[in-house]
Amino acid sequence: MRASKPLEQVADPRELPRLALIPAPTPLLPVPALGHALGGPSLWMKRDDLIPFGFGGNKVRGLELIIADALETGADTVVTGAGPLSNHVRATAAAASFAGLRMVAVYWGTAPARLEGNHRLSVLWGAETRFTGESDRSSVDRALDAEARRIQAEGGRPYVVPRGGACALGAIGHVLAVAEVMAQCAETGIDPDCVLMAVGSGGTMAGWLLGSHLCGVRWRVEGVTVSRPAVEARQRVAALATEAAERLGQRWSLAPGDVTIHDGFIGAGYGIPSPEGESVLALAARHEGVLLDPTYTAKALAGYRALAAGGRYREDETLLFLHSGGAPSLFVGRDGAP
Repeated sequence: MRASKPLEQVADPRELPRLALIPAPTPLLPVPALGHALGGPSLWMKRDDLIPFGFGGNKVRGLELIIADALETGADTVVTGAGPLSNHVRATAAAASFAGLRMVAVYWGTAPARLEGNHRLSVLWGAETRFTGESDRSSVDRALDAEARRIQAEGGRPYVVPRGGACALGAIGHVLAVAEVMAQCAETGIDPDCVLMAVGSGGTMAGWLLGSHLCGVRWRVEGVTVSRPAVEARQRVAALATEAAERLGQRWSLAPGDVTIHDGFIGAGYGIPSPEGESVLALAARHEGVLLDPTYTAKALAGYRALAAGGRYREDETLLFLHSGGAPSLFVGRDGAP
């Protein structure tokens, strides 16, 4: 690896309390057939969708630290929220159940007519659900505090996890992922020029930027926003990365202008499949046997295809795409579509 150093020589997140949910590194694999179909440089994929706990996905990485912290503080109830089909809520429900904690999930909107996808899995893992009755996603933020106060008034000990798991500990889980990928790259002999990922709540990219800085790795870290305008996403990522650095005792800050996030690939809106994403989803399935999800990774990889076609990446580069999971979204309301 170019100009890299072991994470433990700088700031070791392994010293933080951690609930072991990921028993081994997830695969780092070449996807040449998909790369050829999409065009652009040599393409590799980090398969965090294959994390074996809680239906997988890289939200589990942050939860190893978040749930451990909840246990350390003596909490008996985890309170978090997002949309009904949230990967974060599903993974949190699984981790809370595993740790013996009560879980309350606060969703925006109203209860759907059908219990499916991540919502079904969250309930299966014992999550108690509440709905804000508002379509505004930020209504969850207000409701989380209200729910925590209610639980406390009833004698409970709530631990609030921000919407999407976007907090310092959540981001630090992805700092550990950087060290994991560094070791895998050294073992396989690849030297990525760029690491690309979907950006929603921002915790994953914040952790990758911080981890890459701490380890002195010179690959570019880039994101494709799938949730909100890139300007807002950059601000969130920068703030989370700075907060995570402070939690690790590092005097380092990140400015929004130093965060590279590509816009223009959200389509009709967050959580709504796009034609471009559906096309790439089918290519990944048919060329590599890899299942992307329509909300995050399919849109991000569709963004990559458009950016590569526009000359963003050189043919002689190596690009690593982070598959962050989300397969349960494939089993939701797919009328007539493959």
